[in-house]
Amino acid sequence: METTEDRIKAMVEGNKIFLFMKGSKLFPQCGFSNTAVQILNSYNVEYETFDVLADNAVRDGVKTYSNWPTIPQCYIEGEFVGGCDLLIE
Repeated sequence: METTEDRIKAMVEGNKIFLFMKGSKLFPQCGFSNTAVQILNSYNVEYETFDVLADNAVRDGVKTYSNWPTIPQCYIEGEFVGGCDLLIE
């Protein structure tokens, strides 16, 4: 049986750029997620997202996976690069 950590790892490793966020690319559900989407869109890069509001296990699990307490979380080539504040920098 696949664990939540296995699911998170598959999402992160299966995409060059992956964003765990609240809402979707087209309809972010918080200001920080919206900012992260706008930053990624400004670079015209392809990326995938996961709406943590739709799955509490992933919402909690990704915080443990990254050892980072907040959402959004961005991964590039399997590496955690940070949340909205670090994307801005």
